[in-house]
Amino acid sequence: MNDYIQKGTMDFRKANLALFAGAFSTFANLYMTQPVLPTLSKVFHISPATASLSLSLTTVALAISMLIVGSLSEAWGRKPIMTFSMIAVAILTLLIAFAPNYHMLLVLRIIQGVVFAGLPAIAMAYLGEEIEPASLGAAMGLYISGNSIGGLAGRIIMGTISDIFSWRIGMITIGVISLLVAIAFYFLLPASRHFKPEKLAFKPLVQSLVMHLKDPALLSLFGVGFLLMGSFVTMYNYIGFQLLAPPYSLSQTIVGWIFLIYLVGTFSSAWMGGLADNHGRYKILLSGIGLMFGGAALSLVGHLILKILGIAIFTFGFFGSHAIASGWVGRHATHDKAQASSLYLFFYYVGSSIGGTSGGIFWSKFGWGGVISIILIFLIVATVLTYMINQITSRNSAAQG
Repeated sequence: MNDYIQKGTMDFRKANLALFAGAFSTFANLYMTQPVLPTLSKVFHISPATASLSLSLTTVALAISMLIVGSLSEAWGRKPIMTFSMIAVAILTLLIAFAPNYHMLLVLRIIQGVVFAGLPAIAMAYLGEEIEPASLGAAMGLYISGNSIGGLAGRIIMGTISDIFSWRIGMITIGVISLLVAIAFYFLLPASRHFKPEKLAFKPLVQSLVMHLKDPALLSLFGVGFLLMGSFVTMYNYIGFQLLAPPYSLSQTIVGWIFLIYLVGTFSSAWMGGLADNHGRYKILLSGIGLMFGGAALSLVGHLILKILGIAIFTFGFFGSHAIASGWVGRHATHDKAQASSLYLFFYYVGSSIGGTSGGIFWSKFGWGGVISIILIFLIVATVLTYMINQITSRNSAAQG
């Protein structure tokens, strides 16, 4: 009996709506502090680098937890962990809104980073188990769109409401929306039919991770993910500080809406992924990094329109490059591909944490030129690693041929 969820059925619509909403909620909460970093810096009398810890510590906690939560779900089930994650995230956001000081805010954000992992670490596994293969592409695409739209919406909601009322009201708004979404998720998502619980076994997980880290091509790809995301988060963490200050003196609302530039990534990831299939990953990944380099350099120009254009080009290049690098991991890994992808995401989010915070030191000492300098250094190293990956994979292909 074929009891997989098929396209066109009510269960398919429910599953897609639930996971889209789950991704939306997760990433709206994850990135909610990014547009208000200048506000947090001012309210709590802290440096920009310290303010960025509200995002950096959260993403590093998420990165570490993702390596573990996937294994826990093999024993405890997919839907229970995802539901718990979403409810806990919403409650923590409401608690963060009332944090009496910055230290408590950071503690709550670290805890939130741990529970965030419950959805992204498991959602793709659920889809792979429950959706019929012919319908999986559409379901996966909708889930991934929830990631980007959620991240975008969280930033815009926080930026706009913080400007009209306060950052605390902004967080309460996101928390209430997320709690309602979590309840809807529980009732909408069909129960697992193909999940088979297994005993918790961390030893095979560790052995698999070590094997992947011994592969020089994979290790280089992980490094590329680290550097790409480090560059990207650095750009968006500190552009708000630049645009709120003279000579631009933009409002918090307008700065929040600048995150609409993210939408170019929806196109570039699919377009550049197709180009990579036709012209090779190496050439197109280099092109994407080149676009990021050129866009970052253009953002040094003082004219606001050219600065925003530079950020748009940078963003276009980032999403395309990330799509190619993450896909290359799955293509190159010879075993335990899910673990290889988890490791890529681990380095990706650690890059977000380290790059995002170190960028604050450069901002404080050297201004926007300092921020762009660290981004350009990251991208030069990413270019070298990409060259190394191509050399290694070319040698391996020649040896097999």
